Amino acid sequence: MSEPAQDPVQTPDNPTEEVFHDDEGKPISKKAFKKLQKDKEKAERKAATAAKIAAEKAERDANQVDCSKEQKRYGKLPMNQSHSRTDTKFEDINTINASRAGETVTVRVRVQTSRPTGGKMCFFVFRQGVSTIQGIIAADDKTISKQMVKFCADITPESIVLVEGKIVKPEEEVKSCTISCAELAIEKIHIVSDVSVRLAFSLDDATRPESAFEQDPELPRVNLDTRLNNRVLDLRTTTNHAIFRLQSAVCMLFREFLIERGFMEIHTPKLIGAASEGGSNVFKVSYFKTSAFLAQSPQLYKQMCIAADFGKVFEIAPVFRAEDSNTHRHMTEFMGLDMEMAFNEHYHEVLEVLEELFVYLLSNLKERFAKEIEIIKKQYEFEEFEFLPKTLRLSFKEGVQMLRDAGVEVGEFEDLSTANERFLGKLVKEKYHTDFYVLDKFPLAVRPFYTMPDPENPGYSNSYDFFLRGEEILSGAQRIHDADYLTERAKAHEIDPSTIQPYIDAFKIGAPPHAGGGIGLERVVMLFLGLGNIRRSSLFPRDPKRLEP
Repeated sequence: MSEPAQDPVQTPDNPTEEVFHDDEGKPISKKAFKKLQKDKEKAERKAATAAKIAAEKAERDANQVDCSKEQKRYGKLPMNQSHSRTDTKFEDINTINASRAGETVTVRVRVQTSRPTGGKMCFFVFRQGVSTIQGIIAADDKTISKQMVKFCADITPESIVLVEGKIVKPEEEVKSCTISCAELAIEKIHIVSDVSVRLAFSLDDATRPESAFEQDPELPRVNLDTRLNNRVLDLRTTTNHAIFRLQSAVCMLFREFLIERGFMEIHTPKLIGAASEGGSNVFKVSYFKTSAFLAQSPQLYKQMCIAADFGKVFEIAPVFRAEDSNTHRHMTEFMGLDMEMAFNEHYHEVLEVLEELFVYLLSNLKERFAKEIEIIKKQYEFEEFEFLPKTLRLSFKEGVQMLRDAGVEVGEFEDLSTANERFLGKLVKEKYHTDFYVLDKFPLAVRPFYTMPDPENPGYSNSYDFFLRGEEILSGAQRIHDADYLTERAKAHEIDPSTIQPYIDAFKIGAPPHAGGGIGLERVVMLFLGLGNIRRSSLFPRDPKRLEP
């Protein structure tokens, strides 16, 4: 309460004259003093009335029966320790649509966002995988209490909740959710697992399309390092769910195609006694009283399986490369999709299988995973991927000539740099209208020691690379299957044949001519979806600077 205005005082000069002061001690007239007193009394009465009303409301609220709580319609569930089962049917929200309006369903979902409106209503965006649906709760003082609505408003984003609700057809399409034709009128809601820490970023910020920043540069941007440092949270976005469903689909389609054509899946060692490709880009590890290396590829073992008469083999497994390359497309660990097969007369028999494999893979991704592609495209806007029904195949010489015709200086036996790869991809796209093509007959000097030379073109080899959007995603070749010639080529590459003796010995007992290739899974996904950085298509990326999480 404020101090009252000062009472009138008598001055020494005029003991009979009254002087009045305001709250700050400044002289005022008698009339102003009386008005000030009156205003203060009025304010005091108003404050007292407001306090009384607030106290009465608090008392009413405290004494008000929480009908929702009595009916156990909300709250936090005890920790699940698998102590019982109710056989409740849990719905996938993808099955919810307007035709099911009126049905009551139970769903377990993440709270992506919540938005209370006043004290009687709250809107939610619930998420399950790549799908979202709107939830609404409104107090009615019969089954849904105000306390229940307040409980809902206080649920932290990213908490997992168990919701029982009625499917309702909204008056207007819910454009903010993937399920736009239906919403859930919440009847019960219980927290299964809540968030106990501050989130590093919101999922709304993490899924914002690049075009939004052009319109408003002040919008919060979640950079790649922040995402990777908080990868579990980042992986919850609908975009990332779609990306890794696509990654899973690539493996499925690779396996599906090859098994249908008589290939056998194999699993080769990842701890090996010698560098499989030669060179120093290997990780050396302690192995009891000696040393071992992490496999750079399953190459040697694929070939040994061909020598064992397996005929057609493939593997999906990790590959390790100790290359200090901090680029958009290199990692120290990635998933390799490898295949190898014996052929009858010409390595192009194998090349044709690989070309058919990619047409199968690309066409099925587009047809069977269109929903996921559209979700990704909303955030990472990319051009539709183009490819030909019959794969374009150019010789390395033809590719070099296209670059030279465009003014690029490149040597006849020089490997293509990343910049030249991209530029050639642009030239191919302009001329042939495809984002996917093959370069055949690479220079021998830029290929591994086990690559078969081209007998008709000195200096070249029976090897090939595949390209998506101007970047290499498969490297392959006909392999040397003669033990003496293999030993000779190993020495030419400064590899001591004794370090790979079991591999060379496999060909001393007879092996058919064979060829194959290795595909980088994350690179395929990155380039097909135009993601711009391989770390976006790697679940938990490993590069020279990252070993966590």
